[in-house]
Amino acid sequence: MREEIVDITTADGPMETFICRPERGGPWPAVFFLMDAPGIRDELHDMARRLATVGYFVMLPNLYYRAGRDTKYGPDVLDPASPDHARMRSVRTRMTIPPVMEDIGVLLDFVARHEEAADGPAGTHGYCMSGPYALAAAARYPDRIAAAASFHGTWLVSDAEESPHLTFAKTRGEIYISCAEHDKVAPLDMVEELRDHFEASGAAGELEIHPGVHHGFVFPERWCYDKPAAERHWERLIALYRRRLS
Repeated sequence: MREEIVDITTADGPMETFICRPERGGPWPAVFFLMDAPGIRDELHDMARRLATVGYFVMLPNLYYRAGRDTKYGPDVLDPASPDHARMRSVRTRMTIPPVMEDIGVLLDFVARHEEAADGPAGTHGYCMSGPYALAAAARYPDRIAAAASFHGTWLVSDAEESPHLTFAKTRGEIYISCAEHDKVAPLDMVEELRDHFEASGAAGELEIHPGVHHGFVFPERWCYDKPAAERHWERLIALYRRRLS
């Protein structure tokens, strides 16, 4: 495995990005791995490596970069009483979809110039807060993003600009939406409303509800980690990318 951390120039400053890809072969299809709310950490690096081993040029940007370098948090970041939780929330609550779409455009331009990234369609997938970002990216860049996946995405139906439920019809690639049965930030009534919008749009793809699991079930270090469901998430994601990025 080859990996590095690079600063990618954006209009709002350097975006620190973890990049990994197989050691041999290539060029590889590019995929953008969009972080969950707790931010960049070793757990996400390991997940990026797992995806890269099956033949992808994986980019994991720190989407909090506009708030500065001090946007990586400790293991208690999800504890509401912890200082890191308060620091993270102060950044997270200011995040909106349009600036992240500009970041996706920068990443697309970066891979277009990189000799180890394939000259072809790219994919993107996001967890938690980034589920909507991944879906919105497929609509913002329909000629370049051929596959997009959201895993236990938050607030998938909202009044936010470029909310996924408003943009499905603009998507030309394939979408996969994975939801947990138990999720306070994506309750089942919201998921069913999202399904109605998705089916009415005619967009290609699938919305799947995973029974018995909770928000965050894919993360090995999370209390709610569910190995069978997490492995299913890898199966669905890799199959999506193989169908659309080959």
